[in-house]
Amino acid sequence: MTARILVVDDIPANVKLLEARLLAEYFDVLTADNGRDALDICDRTQVDVILLDIMMPGMDGFEVCERLKTNPRTAHIPVVMVTALDQPSDRVRGLKAGADDFLTKPVNDLQLISRVKSLVRLKTLSDELRIRAETAHNIGVEDPMRLTDGRLEEPAQILLVDSRAASQERIIKTLKPIAVVSAMSDPQAAVFEAAENPFDLVIVNGNLDDYDPLRLCSQLRSLERTRFIPLLLITEHNDEATVIRALDLGVNDYIMRPLDPNELVARSLTQIRRKRLNDRLRNSVKQTIELAVTDGLTGLHNRRYLDNHLKMLFARAKTRGRPLSVCMVDIDRFKQVNDSNGHDAGDDVLKEFATRIRSTVRGADLACRYGGEEFVVVMPDTSADIASMIAERLRGIIESRPFVLKSAEGALEVTASMGIATLGPDIDTPEQLMKQADRALYQAKEGGRNRVVASAA
Repeated sequence: MTARILVVDDIPANVKLLEARLLAEYFDVLTADNGRDALDICDRTQVDVILLDIMMPGMDGFEVCERLKTNPRTAHIPVVMVTALDQPSDRVRGLKAGADDFLTKPVNDLQLISRVKSLVRLKTLSDELRIRAETAHNIGVEDPMRLTDGRLEEPAQILLVDSRAASQERIIKTLKPIAVVSAMSDPQAAVFEAAENPFDLVIVNGNLDDYDPLRLCSQLRSLERTRFIPLLLITEHNDEATVIRALDLGVNDYIMRPLDPNELVARSLTQIRRKRLNDRLRNSVKQTIELAVTDGLTGLHNRRYLDNHLKMLFARAKTRGRPLSVCMVDIDRFKQVNDSNGHDAGDDVLKEFATRIRSTVRGADLACRYGGEEFVVVMPDTSADIASMIAERLRGIIESRPFVLKSAEGALEVTASMGIATLGPDIDTPEQLMKQADRALYQAKEGGRNRVVASAA
């Protein structure tokens, strides 16, 4: 995993120790021995994670963290506060300053590497979403997936699997400020619960009665509906063998007993944020795909989508010996609409035209804007007779009432011409099917417009 880690500590021996451990894992390491230099490095170069000591002369770690989190250029960089075990108050101050995680001195190798890797993954997701948001802004599109300032927009949903009522109560109380916690003692019931509900995090306590907690983690990772939910494992102190096996199984993070409430909150917040960034990234990818295949004006699928999807429908119809019909639709005298009323009025007509097409076509049909004022409706498992009936119904709906112009006062009478082609033994490609529909459309327009013509071929 390639990433750039900044180590900030005024004691050279501490810096060298952390640097050596990180370099052994092939991280790129930068160092600073004071807060001002750290801020300067972050301002000048890309940093993926900061390991920040608290006690430093001049500017302590709390002030450095606060400055990093209030600067829009650096607020997204995860910060790990390096604290002493006997100073829980430092963790409280660190959380208030915006710290993302904690490491306790002396720093354990396993904890160091697992925490850094977890935060690097979080930073990677954050960076990807930031790039997408910037691209959307540059092309004038509001990004519905835009990031917040790092706070949770709404309380998280956490599933706690814990066999003991007393520890359930303590954990629920600790996490109450950030999450609604559902506690269960039955591991198998918890698997079903996790699969059926939108949890942001599953916490598995290693104290399960007569059940291996790692088996539960493995089950959650293997199910499609739960494999993306972060897992946080609570283990016994210094049980590194279990931790290593857990991380290999896909557990995202761990925390050792006795539980530090502030550490539990910090660990949970990191995984919840990562889950929500993951969800946003998947939604962003889905939206990007939808934008690529959707006509921006009418909301119908565009020609790119038609060309690809028609090939699949055509191949399936050929293989199964099923009918397939295509209806090509053209708005009559659309140029006059633009010339007489302006292009805004033309857009109003196109939008309403698309709405009326949607109201007519069936669920299995594919409606697309082919280009300009031309539309295409693909009708799987539809014979020529049925396709003609559907097209005639659409023609009537278009003609039945005027199109109201939202951009100007008044309304317009609009009609449409339609050409239908149906898959037959003489048609070998989707392109031939479209050409036949186009020829039938031409005949409809030549025959006086506002009519449906089915190809004779």
